[in-house]
Amino acid sequence: MDFTLSETQRLLKQTARELAERELAPRAAELDRTAAFPWGTVRLLGQTGFFGVPLPAAYGGGEAGVLASCLVVEELARGCMSTSSVVAAHFLAAWPIVLAGSAAQKERYLPPLARGEAIAAYAQTEPEAGSDVAALRASARRDGDAYVLNGTKRFITNGSVAGVCVVFAKTDPAAGHRGISAFVVEQGAPGFSVSRLEHKMGQRGVPTAELVFADCRVPADQRLGPEGSGFRLAMQTLDWSRPLIGAQAIGIGQAALDAATAYARQRTTFGKVIAEHQAVRMMLADMVTDLEAARLLDYRAAALIDAGAPRWTLEASISKLFAGEASRRIVNAAVQIHGGYGYVADFAVERYYRDQRVIELYEGTNEIQRLIIARELLGER
Repeated sequence: MDFTLSETQRLLKQTARELAERELAPRAAELDRTAAFPWGTVRLLGQTGFFGVPLPAAYGGGEAGVLASCLVVEELARGCMSTSSVVAAHFLAAWPIVLAGSAAQKERYLPPLARGEAIAAYAQTEPEAGSDVAALRASARRDGDAYVLNGTKRFITNGSVAGVCVVFAKTDPAAGHRGISAFVVEQGAPGFSVSRLEHKMGQRGVPTAELVFADCRVPADQRLGPEGSGFRLAMQTLDWSRPLIGAQAIGIGQAALDAATAYARQRTTFGKVIAEHQAVRMMLADMVTDLEAARLLDYRAAALIDAGAPRWTLEASISKLFAGEASRRIVNAAVQIHGGYGYVADFAVERYYRDQRVIELYEGTNEIQRLIIARELLGER
């Protein structure tokens, strides 16, 4: 698929790959073991401009587009899924500011986000409201020149390290999804705290936090867009960001395929390397076919967005759904090819197996993607 990329995109992809191989991959197992946030790597990514890849050039970003962002996330995920999630979640949270922020909000928040001086988090999910966004309970009550936020957000990537959080809350609880609004909340705001960090199956190097807002006062000028526009903003953002999750799936799928291919060439059974066994060849063939199909679907969705297509919800959901499930098949086959060694932490495929699983859960579960795809196919807006 690389032949469709521009020279700039090729260079960006290559630069991300080299950085991932040199800086991320050698540290990935240690991050997984310690669950430590990779501050050193994050600072390096900021210095190289990766945090600003999709952000407007007027605010210090690269304005390189969604496909370029996917290329970066793919290569980072190939080296370390945790680090790729730091970047992907940062893009996800910055995009509502790009879409709905006022000139003053963009000037205040986008330059430090583009430079990686502040990490962003997207706070939508709650203990009782994940895929069902309209069911969220966090409230934002107008009080003079501010809003008072109350509620809990759960499973927030970057939540404990973010300098800026985009928070969704109900300004009109009786209006359902039409009563949701979005706010930019800064780290250290009175009444805003991190109550816990999740102990996770995988991606342990990126924090997943529970955030609590207890009478947290947020200036009214930190609301994004008009009151009641939050649900639409969230859906627009997720349509934009789902190819990024597909890119993560492709990256870890490529890493698993690389590991399985190398292992098959050197592991011997019954007097020959296992790459000569037909059963292993069949698995490798299925793996690379899944990977290339996922890559084509994902790049296509991203290219449609960059081309200014009037609507891309269908393609974005297809790319995330297929890539997520393809990466599961690929990683599972990589473990199988490794045999018993694939089940122990001495080999990276054990970590890939754990890191991959959440791809099919966050930013809309596979089941939600199927509902969206069917709705789009049937013309139900």
